[in-house]
Amino acid sequence: MSLQTPDKIRTLQRKLYRKAKAEPAFRFYALYDKICRDDILYHAYRLARSNAGSPGVDGVTFARIEAAGAQEWLAGLREELVSKTYRPQLVRRVMLPKPGGGERPLGIPTIRDRVVQTAAKLVLEPIFEADFEDSAYGYRPNRGGGQAVKEVHRLICRGYTDVVDADLSGYFDSIPHADLLRSVARRVVDRHVLHLIKMWLKAPVEERDGDGKRRMSGGRNATSGTPQGGVASPMLANIYMNRFLKHWRQTARGEAFQAHVVSYADDFVILSRGYAEEALSWTRLVMAKLGLTLNEAKTSVRNARQEHFDFLGYSFGPEHFRKDGHWYLGASPSRKSVQRLKKKVSDLLVPGEMGTWPDVRNRLNRLLRGWSTYFGYGSRLPAYRAVDNHVYERVRNFLTRRHKVAGRGSHRFSDDYVFGEGGVLRLRRVHIGPPPRAMR
Repeated sequence: MSLQTPDKIRTLQRKLYRKAKAEPAFRFYALYDKICRDDILYHAYRLARSNAGSPGVDGVTFARIEAAGAQEWLAGLREELVSKTYRPQLVRRVMLPKPGGGERPLGIPTIRDRVVQTAAKLVLEPIFEADFEDSAYGYRPNRGGGQAVKEVHRLICRGYTDVVDADLSGYFDSIPHADLLRSVARRVVDRHVLHLIKMWLKAPVEERDGDGKRRMSGGRNATSGTPQGGVASPMLANIYMNRFLKHWRQTARGEAFQAHVVSYADDFVILSRGYAEEALSWTRLVMAKLGLTLNEAKTSVRNARQEHFDFLGYSFGPEHFRKDGHWYLGASPSRKSVQRLKKKVSDLLVPGEMGTWPDVRNRLNRLLRGWSTYFGYGSRLPAYRAVDNHVYERVRNFLTRRHKVAGRGSHRFSDDYVFGEGGVLRLRRVHIGPPPRAMR
């Protein structure tokens, strides 16, 4: 089943984008009826279905919906929207471990709410895309982290090496509802659409501890936050973050600080030529006015010509060629990114894994290929070598246990066997081209 946007929906999106781009002050009044369209709801369902995901608090799965009839289910959902009786259900919250320690809350709406949010996103996203700053790369069509990484590397190679490595404290949980809705209303004044968004922001959140005890938060009295995990949340987060980026441009901070901002949702860096401290002070004040807070423990100023900083899984800073010792400004997979991949490999090749070797190997190769697709830029050979060595050790141990081979199994399951007859992908053989570099 193709997930290409149907021509009729694509035509609507183009019209909305062009209108918004041509008239920056235009406000859209009639959008709710488009969210309720049969074709948009059906496409929204297909998109939600393709993303799978866990069921919400009601326990309803896609399999259950389709067993009862997806068309009938969608017809009932559309009737709720048209009659204005639709109300979001509780959001189920789960806590996910963060790579650097601690936990990150993830909100899981029900499937019906994910479908309606996706339908709204199909209609609203083109309007706000026309307004978003070019320096924003996160959660946007035809943009991504890889482009942001290349832009950061390009800028430090051009001399923007005084860096504000910024971190916002709980951005998604801190966005003020009133200010966010005002940001949306600058473009969208359809009161039914605004009411939809407000209901999603005010939806109660259910969380259960290890003993199954229920705890509620959010709800009607909540004044801030848009739960991570909701389909509309990244778009809403971008809308609010765009206030900072737009203010940066309109107040000519780039010229004043000889600097550029590169942003991926709430993760951003400011790259300057000598004015990083001033840029940080200005940013701290502006964020406070927006109701946001910089995490001072994780925010720092760095000189990329002398030290490294991490952004979107990459590490940027001085690198040396082994052959002659001269240095260049490089971009490479960060140590944390390599360690996270190693852990995923180890978790896949656990002793209790009962799948056939071809199945395990294919899952391992998908993991490695996906990682190398994103981390295929810059000086990646040392990271690839470290991953290859770890993969070999784990695969050899896995096969040695499975086949009850005495000793370490190095002779039977040699390096050549694992990456040859064994069929495991060796990252060092992935051809991506020479690493870009800037000479001093």
